[in-house]
Amino acid sequence: MAEVKVRYFAGARAAAGVAEETVELPRGATVAEALAALGAARGPGLARVLASASFLLDEVAVRDRDTRLPDVAVLDVLPPFAGG
Repeated sequence: MAEVKVRYFAGARAAAGVAEETVELPRGATVAEALAALGAARGPGLARVLASASFLLDEVAVRDRDTRLPDVAVLDVLPPFAGG
C-alpha cells in the first residue's frame, strides 16, 4: 500500500472540510487515482475543486496526473487563486 498525506489549501480546504488527511492507496497508484478516491470520499464539492487544482508531490509540481505515487508521499492540493 501507498500512504499519502494530502494537505488542502484555501478553497480546497473548505471543500474537503479538513486541512489534511492520510489515505492509503494501492501500491503504484497514480495522482489521478488518488484524486478520484478523494473526490469519491469527500463529495462533489471537492471533486470540482480537484478538477481545476494544481498539485505538489513531495514539494515538486505535478502536471501529469498519470504520475505514480511513491509508497510514502505528501500531496498538496492548491486550488486556482484569484488576484494579482
